[in-house]
Amino acid sequence: MPRREAGEKVTGRARYTGDVRMPRAAYVAVVPATVAHGRVRAVRPQRALALPGVTAVIYFANCPRLRRTGDGELSLFQSPGIAYRGQFVAAVVAESPLLAREAALRVGVEYAARPHEVHLATEGPSLHPPPEHGPWFPTDCVHGDPEAALPCSDVRVDAVYRTPPYHHHVLEPHASLAYWNDGFLTVHDTTQGPSGTRDVLARLFGIRPDRVRVVAHHIGAGFGSKAAPRAQVVLAALAARVVRRPVVTALSREQLSAVVGYRTPTIQRIRLGAGTDGRLVAVSHAAFEQTSMIRDFSECSAAPTRTMYAAPHRMTSHRRARLHVPSPTWLRAPGECPGMFALESAMDELAEACALDPVELRLRNDTPVDPHSGRPFSSRNLAACLRLGAERFGWAERDRLRARRSDRRQLVGLGVAASTFPQYRFPSRATVHADPHGRYVVRIAAADVGTGARTVLAQIAADTLRVPPDRVTAELGDSAYPSASWAGRSSGTTSWGTAVVRACEALRTEIGRRGGDVPPGGVEVSWDTSDELAPPRAFSQHAFGAQFAEVTVDRATREVRVPRLLGVFAVGRVINPATVRSQLIGGMVMGVSMALCEEGVMDPAHGHFLTRDLAAYRVATYADVPHVEAVCVDEEDFHTSPMGAKGVGEIGIVGTAAAIANAVHHATGHRFRELPLSPRRLVEVMGPGVRAGPPGAPPEAPPSRSPEQP
Repeated sequence: MPRREAGEKVTGRARYTGDVRMPRAAYVAVVPATVAHGRVRAVRPQRALALPGVTAVIYFANCPRLRRTGDGELSLFQSPGIAYRGQFVAAVVAESPLLAREAALRVGVEYAARPHEVHLATEGPSLHPPPEHGPWFPTDCVHGDPEAALPCSDVRVDAVYRTPPYHHHVLEPHASLAYWNDGFLTVHDTTQGPSGTRDVLARLFGIRPDRVRVVAHHIGAGFGSKAAPRAQVVLAALAARVVRRPVVTALSREQLSAVVGYRTPTIQRIRLGAGTDGRLVAVSHAAFEQTSMIRDFSECSAAPTRTMYAAPHRMTSHRRARLHVPSPTWLRAPGECPGMFALESAMDELAEACALDPVELRLRNDTPVDPHSGRPFSSRNLAACLRLGAERFGWAERDRLRARRSDRRQLVGLGVAASTFPQYRFPSRATVHADPHGRYVVRIAAADVGTGARTVLAQIAADTLRVPPDRVTAELGDSAYPSASWAGRSSGTTSWGTAVVRACEALRTEIGRRGGDVPPGGVEVSWDTSDELAPPRAFSQHAFGAQFAEVTVDRATREVRVPRLLGVFAVGRVINPATVRSQLIGGMVMGVSMALCEEGVMDPAHGHFLTRDLAAYRVATYADVPHVEAVCVDEEDFHTSPMGAKGVGEIGIVGTAAAIANAVHHATGHRFRELPLSPRRLVEVMGPGVRAGPPGAPPEAPPSRSPEQP
């Protein structure tokens, strides 16, 4: 089925937060800190307040008090302390957005600056183990004796991989509209979780959750940046309370690099030990990440290594540095994305060291049991993904394709990487209403962030009710509806779909109890999945996949292109092939962008990101990815959801960058362990490019093996 809101979006009828209008609305603009560490000595608002139409200037000395939530990013203007450059230190409320921005430039701020540290390293006093994140995300994990087994292995890989900061740069900027009415707060917000945002705002302002309503009908993507409430929604609610009228705020593109999160840079050391047959004996994965001084966040980059391949001796660890930087947060496939880049690059190095085909090496280390938990996988069709992908991609002709397609202008290579993503179901509630005319309305406070949730939930309801989908309407994006988990961790369909299935089953039972009659007022049933999801799992639940990439490397410019990309995935029952394909292809395109383009650059002198807009922070476009194909193997997993489906939102990005980096190695003979694979980085490793020789001259052949020993 096509997405139900597609027509609204392409014709402009869909109303995003920035499209909502309120009578007498005021506008707020922020004053960001211009130092990376220190405190505000004084704020001088007089020049701003002198402008006609400026209503208020809010800062730490006059701001209403907020309650604590554990997220320092939301404690706006509660103290004069500064934890990073770009942190909000004051805000101006005015009659128009232009006037508010002009007045913000006139606010005088005096700072007491202190030395700052913004560089992530593998040594230093700020490094520490992050706190435990539940039983399935221990900070460190050791099985066997990897330190003893690694030196004794026949074949060893010991390498360090680096990924830079990545920014979400969603199409729709973060925006909020807030107003108070008799102690009741209503907010229109760009959020991936209306229910969660409602609860956080209620705690901050010391009111009951039923006194807060959060509306998010259409979201122009989030990728994790809108998963938790961000500073702008608190700012709008604060300003609305101060001026006692509706207040609108929208962050600029440059501000997004500082206050809505980013993916932490990582430094990852991976050590692999194997027999000559390629079977792993020992695996060690140590990940180093960063967080801010005011918010606790861990990427857990080594976590996927715990479950991916079998080995009797395994060790994974995480260390984190608290720095004077903006707070990192979730970005599509947090942890798995950078972690699997390192692991799958190391597996490619191991395959070369063992003189094995990279697909065969992965097949030899496949396992039906989760090495971390000891539980069987509910379904694990990684081998099917690898075999089907190799067949469709022409993998058997890999070296011959490289030789045949390489010419005087370019080198050609093919690469592969496996991917995985854990499956989650979070408690949610759903209500289903039936009217006497055979029509049904599903209500749940879920957020459709562009994934097609409205369409899929309507399909799930229609399938359970055994009626045509055009008789079902799904209403989402309002915290007034039954509470739902956030749109993240590829859990939307499994979490919300479970609640919808159970509510629809209960509705059928109720209508059956009534003899099939529906009264004039209709019948309504609600269901909460909390009790169903409370018992511990009996299975390890993951989605799996394999990405295959073909690259060309220009001999003269060292520019990398990806003319062909294939992803094969085992994601359970595919409920809607159209939306699933969009999600998988979107993830793979983001993986291409990660591999070739994206890089957040931090200025160590001033402590802020230099790449603050889409001119400096390059993302992949259609021209960078001419042909992408996503295929799903036949699979159903009823342990993961009653629909047999798994989540698909994030697995597409997980292995893509590693597949491209492995393909570049195949083309050039040089191993690249740091992203992005820009022409500058290729020149640093390979040397300056060479011009094509005269017609008929033989092309420069790539080295037969990497000059860098693992």
